[in-house]
Amino acid sequence: METTDTGKGVYKILTERIIELLEKGTIPWKQPWNKKELPQNLINRIPYKGINMMLLSAFNFERNLFLTFKQIKGLSISLEKGAKSLPVVFWRWPELKKDEKEALAETDEKKKAKPILRYYSVFNISQCKNIPEKLIPPLLICQNDPIESCARIVENMPNRPEIQFVRQEAFYNPSLDIVNVPDMKFFDSSESYYATIFHELVHSTGHESRLNRKDGMESISFGSEKYSNEELIAEIGACFLEAHTGISAKNFDNNVAYIDGWLRRLKKDGRFIVFASTQAQKAADYIIGNSVDEHEPIQVKSLVKKRSSRKAKCGN
Repeated sequence: METTDTGKGVYKILTERIIELLEKGTIPWKQPWNKKELPQNLINRIPYKGINMMLLSAFNFERNLFLTFKQIKGLSISLEKGAKSLPVVFWRWPELKKDEKEALAETDEKKKAKPILRYYSVFNISQCKNIPEKLIPPLLICQNDPIESCARIVENMPNRPEIQFVRQEAFYNPSLDIVNVPDMKFFDSSESYYATIFHELVHSTGHESRLNRKDGMESISFGSEKYSNEELIAEIGACFLEAHTGISAKNFDNNVAYIDGWLRRLKKDGRFIVFASTQAQKAADYIIGNSVDEHEPIQVKSLVKKRSSRKAKCGN
C-alpha cells in the first residue's frame, strides 16, 4: 500500500540539523530588510524615534521623508493646497531664570521639576511642490519577484490573518490578528521576504481561533522565557515552511543564528528546542493544511505591491 510522507521525517531532520549547527557556533543574525526608509528628515537625514516613528509610519506615505515648515520656507518650496501638518513631539525641560534655579536648589525642589511636552510640525515630501530633485535620495529597493510555492502557502493558509505592509517592521499583533511586514521590495531577496512572512504566520497560529497557543498570545515581557519560547516556535516553524517550499538553502544560517540568540536567553537548555520544535510542527502543518494542488495556478494579489518608478538596485 502506498504511503504519504506527512513531513514529520523532514521536521526531525531539520531539528537535528539546527541543533548540530548550534553546537558548532553560528553566524550573527542579520535583519533581512533595510530600514533606510524609516521616517526621517529630508535635509539632515536624522530618523525620528519612539512614538514619532510610529505615528509618522502610520500615515503610510510612499516615502518617509519629512520637512519642517522652516525648512520649506528656506528652500522656497511650496505646499500642496490643503496640506495638513503632522506633529512631532518631544520633551523639553523648562528654562528657569537664575533666581528660580537658586530657589529650587535651596529648597531641594529640583527633583520635582518635570519636562514639558512640546511639538513642532512637519510635512511629508508628497505634500510639497518644487522640491529640488537632488535633495530626494533614490529609493533603495530590490528587484524581487514572487515565489510560486511560497505564495501558494501564504494565500491558502486556513483562517489566515490579514497581512499588511504599513510599517518597516515585521510583527504579529494578536489583539488585532494582523501580520505586518515591510514590502517585498525592501528585502535582500524574495526568499528572505517569504521567510519573514512565514515567521509571523507561525506566530499567528497561536491565536485562539487557530491552535490556541495561549502562552505566546499573552502580554509577555520581551526576553522572558515565554517570549523566548514563542520566538523559537516561530523561527523553527519558518524553517519547516522554507524546507517545504524549497527556499531553505538561502536562509538557513540566518534562521539558526536567530534561534541561537533566543536559546542564549534560555541558557541553551536542550528541552526548549525540543518543545519548540513540537509546537512548530503543529503550526507548520496548520499553515500548509489548506494548500492547493501544486500544479494549480494561483493569483498572487495582495502580497505583491507596485514598485516605485524611482528606484535604486538593492545591494548598493
